[in-house]
Amino acid sequence: MGFRGKMTWKREGRRRSLEFLEDHRTRTLSFVRSVVKNLYLSCDPYMRLLMTPNLLDRLLPSYTPDSPITGYGVAKIVDSGIPEFKVGDLVYGMTGWEEYSLITNPQGLFKIEHTDVPLSYYTGILGMPGLTAYVGFYEVCSPKKGEYVFVSAAAGAVGQLVGQFAKLMGCYVVGSAGSKEKVDLLKSKFGFNDAFNYKEERDLNAALKRYFPQGIDIYFENVDGKTLDAMLLNMRVRGQIAVCGMISQYNLDPPDGVTNLMHIVYSRVRIEGFVVPDYVDHYSKFLDFMLPHIREGKIVYIEDIAEGLENGPSALVGLFSGRNVGKQVVLVARE
Repeated sequence: MGFRGKMTWKREGRRRSLEFLEDHRTRTLSFVRSVVKNLYLSCDPYMRLLMTPNLLDRLLPSYTPDSPITGYGVAKIVDSGIPEFKVGDLVYGMTGWEEYSLITNPQGLFKIEHTDVPLSYYTGILGMPGLTAYVGFYEVCSPKKGEYVFVSAAAGAVGQLVGQFAKLMGCYVVGSAGSKEKVDLLKSKFGFNDAFNYKEERDLNAALKRYFPQGIDIYFENVDGKTLDAMLLNMRVRGQIAVCGMISQYNLDPPDGVTNLMHIVYSRVRIEGFVVPDYVDHYSKFLDFMLPHIREGKIVYIEDIAEGLENGPSALVGLFSGRNVGKQVVLVARE
């Protein structure tokens, strides 16, 4: 790219300079950005934490008032200045809660290559929740055949998968959920050995002893509070707790305390928190594992789809009262 004629600081020169700079700025912007049409948006509990300033700054920036919130979603490229993507490509990654989004960071997008499964799956079983369940169970917990596994919030986007992974490993798995409908799903649809409604249990410690008289090897933690406190009394020696989330605490100020911490010492329990961005390099391996299991019907998934962007806020809020059954998704537009 070159200048036409000699650029001087005369009026004509200034005009041409400004035209050149504007042209260069436009060319640069068109190279580093893409416009996407959002199709599906993912409702995830971590989004509540981004509404508290500076809480997760080490991971993600807090939401800005009067601007669209962001989250994981499935979208279609409608204008591309990013060489990796062309118009018409379907992508999965971070996008805005709006009909169209300007994407300036292509590192946050994955091109969807496999379209023989529902596109909405890329917000759940084939997206962040699926990868969370996969690395949390297989990498963090390092399960062994025959171990005793407990999953809280077991009918949610992550929990329903962890239970199925445990069964594939030959483990004994019990889950907790907040309604009879969800408990029935855990046993009839997802293959859990057993399940219970935590809202009907006055004494969670007694409930866990009833379902796990021999103790628990692996606890996949999604809720915190009273459940975690009771779990610590029931872990086997050298048991493992993978801390994925603590949804019961996100709206509490101050959060509930945990009183049985010395049992971590008594039982030599290993507790490890993890975040899925640390495992992005596992995504290809994860897809190679997950896709055949989905196609063969060895892993199933339940979604709760709210239609229309206008219904997104209530769908997101509903996560914290357990209103959703399965993975909560917002359908913004069909292709």
